[in-house]
Amino acid sequence: MVPVAGGGAGHRVTTLELFFDLVFVFAFTQVTALVAGSPTVLGAARGLVLGALLWWIWCSYSWLGNQARADEGLVRLALFAAMVIMMMLALAIPQAWSSQGRGPALLLVGCTLLVQWIHLGVYVVAAAGDRGLLRQLAIAAVPVLVGNVLLLVGGLAGPQGRTGWWAAGMLVNYTGIYAAGAEGWRLPSPAHFAERYALIVLIALGESVVAVGVGVGTVTLTPSVVAATATAIVLSITLWWLYFDVLAYIVEHHLAAAPSGVAQSSLARDALTFLHFPVVVSVLALAVGIKKVFGTFDGHHGGGLAEALGVLATVLLAGGPAVYLLGVAMLHRRLHGRIDRPLLAVAAALVVLAVLAGLGGLDGVLSPLGYLFTVTGGMVMLVLLVSRSQPELRRRYRYGEAPAPVGVQD
Repeated sequence: MVPVAGGGAGHRVTTLELFFDLVFVFAFTQVTALVAGSPTVLGAARGLVLGALLWWIWCSYSWLGNQARADEGLVRLALFAAMVIMMMLALAIPQAWSSQGRGPALLLVGCTLLVQWIHLGVYVVAAAGDRGLLRQLAIAAVPVLVGNVLLLVGGLAGPQGRTGWWAAGMLVNYTGIYAAGAEGWRLPSPAHFAERYALIVLIALGESVVAVGVGVGTVTLTPSVVAATATAIVLSITLWWLYFDVLAYIVEHHLAAAPSGVAQSSLARDALTFLHFPVVVSVLALAVGIKKVFGTFDGHHGGGLAEALGVLATVLLAGGPAVYLLGVAMLHRRLHGRIDRPLLAVAAALVVLAVLAGLGGLDGVLSPLGYLFTVTGGMVMLVLLVSRSQPELRRRYRYGEAPAPVGVQD
């Protein structure tokens, strides 16, 4: 068996990579459950830190899987090992801030360190004498090491200080990799890379569907529950539409058409590794809000909208789609220089709605179900507007008539 099998221009996502992603499905579910169980600003901060950690690990392996085939040789073994480790990490998430002991926190940190250094070690082998890539990996190891130290300190600290230490560790990872530049990274198969990120968006959308199923399973099936189920699924469909109808094709086209080298690597780093994060994490935030809506049908929640859902879930139910729209708008801007004003306008309206509802301004005006209707209605109208205003984009990118890309930045 050869140590690694290099990825070529025609390389696409392998079944092993899809299998690998299933562990992250469980991990994402654990994060949303953690936030739903602690619906406070601190709970949201903890969820964001863990979401950033999971995202960074997943992105690291997406770059490795582009450099060398994930289902061959040493990379295959690395992904198998990472799956086992990530499962242990996911199990530790609900108790990561437990006051009963440091065991779960240290398990989470230990798994993170192990999976990151397995990735870097195998990446060195996959670099196969490429001095530029080896140099980039050596630079990347520095923020990883510093971030690991901060994560370990947080694991040893008490629950109150843990969030700050872990947030600092993730900040070092993100800023360090960005500051290191993109000159040494390679992207043998742009199509594989674009497909990889489209699939993780799909997996995140799956979490919003799972949230509906979990919510329905806890209450009696009444007409209101049926209506909420249909509405929540329609909301998920609008998110799918805004990414997969055109944008997914734009991502792949511009990534493939970008000049190989720094321009292409920078575009992959910015548009996929960084700008896809708010898209994915916003769907997880929405899942928390959806779960809370179904929790109000058990007959034990009175009071106004914010009291019934909880302030955090109230904000996330409208704020999650708002962040999603901002992420999609930033992707359009980075990829082809297009400022999508309808996306920004609806995002701003949803932010206002989230703040107003969170402050209790809609108490007595909207029920939780009515609030879900309102958010979904706004998203449906946006999809209809975008579908009418983007026929040229659909023709060019979805049906393969795209011109040379513009707005590609180094």
